[in-house]
Amino acid sequence: MAEKQVQPELVETNPAVVKAKDFWAKFSKPIIFIGSAVILLIGGWYGYQYFVVAPKQQKASETIFAAEKLFGKIVQAGTYSKDSINTVLNGGADGETKVTGLLTVVKNYSGTHAANLANYMAGACYLHLSEFDKAVKYLKEFDGNGASQIQSAAYRMMGDAYAEQKKNDEALSNYKKAIEAASTKDEGTRFNALSRAALFCDATGKTQDAITYFKQIKEEITPDFLRNNRIDFDADKYLAKLGVFE
Repeated sequence: MAEKQVQPELVETNPAVVKAKDFWAKFSKPIIFIGSAVILLIGGWYGYQYFVVAPKQQKASETIFAAEKLFGKIVQAGTYSKDSINTVLNGGADGETKVTGLLTVVKNYSGTHAANLANYMAGACYLHLSEFDKAVKYLKEFDGNGASQIQSAAYRMMGDAYAEQKKNDEALSNYKKAIEAASTKDEGTRFNALSRAALFCDATGKTQDAITYFKQIKEEITPDFLRNNRIDFDADKYLAKLGVFE
């Protein structure tokens, strides 16, 4: 389908995003790639859970399947349109496939793994639609149940939604939670969380916090990871701009 390329929804009016715009222009592809991997991994994790749950869980997993598949295609391609996101949220058709919307899954199958995952995907969709209150509402309902990658991503997205609303304290609180949720063994998730927090703090005048996070990136993220994911990120340059030379 012909769809308009859209960068990850952050804060067009907030100074944090204005200042970090070049960053997202450069790094949207690797970030989308990492996000796609998370969706595939979590899909497999939840898929396993579906084999050992009650009939309601099984029915919920079958109901969400088409919306989850369409959401995965959107994320993996990195292309977004209001029509495709609306189909994921409210139902419709993906070619010849009938799609039951995520909102229906949340309403009709509350308490199931599928409804939990639907909260995450719905929050992501509303973030791309710039409906930030709804994004926060659904992401708050999501529980990663030990899946650190997707839990960290949920906190990051809540941070983005709050930042868009210029609720900077809430935004930073969620960026910090994203860092805490990310495993130190997972460089992709750590980089996403730390870089988001660092750039946000830099852009909003929280200089000491920004320095702390840029230093963490230097310590935790290897040159091999950045090179292999084609990420041109030099923490030393950011630190130098903040007056730190090491």
